[in-house]
This record gives sequence, C-alpha cells and structure tokens, in this order.
Amino acid sequence: LVMGTIPVPGSPTGLTGLCPLAGLSPTSSIHVYTQREVYGTVGSHVTLSCSFWSSEWISEDISITWHFQAEGSRDSTSIFHYAKGQPYIDDVGSFKERMEWVGNPHRKDGSIVIHNLDYTDNGTFTCDVKNPP
Repeated sequence: LVMGTIPVPGSPTGLTGLCPLAGLSPTSSIHVYTQREVYGTVGSHVTLSCSFWSSEWISEDISITWHFQAEGSRDSTSIFHYAKGQPYIDDVGSFKERMEWVGNPHRKDGSIVIHNLDYTDNGTFTCDVKNPP
C-alpha cells in the first residue's frame, strides 16, 4: 500500500530582513532546503531532510522546529523542536512515539525520521531554522 504524498516545501527559502532599530546593520541571511515531495509506504519510515546555509557561524542558540499541517487542514502544529543542543519531540499528536532526530546543526542538518507511517501522516511538513543573533 503506497501512502500519499507528504509534500515538504522545497525550493530554497532565503530569510532576510532589516533590524527595526536605527543604526544597526541588516540581519544575516539563512537559506533552508528541503525535498519538495517525499513518498512513503504505510508501516515504513521516511526521512524528512532539512539542510541549511547561514552566512554566519552556527550559534549555540540555533533552533530548529518542524511543523505539520495535515492535508485539508488549516492548522499547523509543532511536532519537533531542537534548542540549546537538545532535541525535543512534542508530547502531543500522533508523531510523539514515532519520531527520531537524525540532524546535526554543526553539519547544517535539521533532518528527522518518522517511523511507522500512517495514511494520516499525509500533509505538509515545514522546517524552520533560526541562528541567532
């Protein structure tokens, strides 16, 4: 049985902005890359790849958050968070017992694995990377 598409936003996303305070220089750029679509089979596992490039060194305060929006839903929920050097799998939802952190921020990798896929896992997964300051 083949599970439906698990789209993961794909093309490089450049996040740049300007500091709102006068006299400060613009913030630095970070680019996040994911696969556009990922396919899996019910009962198997899938790796959701998230790599990034930052114009700055990788801070000890780097954070990576994965969100999931079920197909047909307007709501997005956080399913995973990496901060202060530790991975945290959110205690809510159907992913809590099936998720594995395989990333390494010092290698610019924020990937996760979802085990024991279910047809209800069909939806959009988003990887958000912040590298303060």
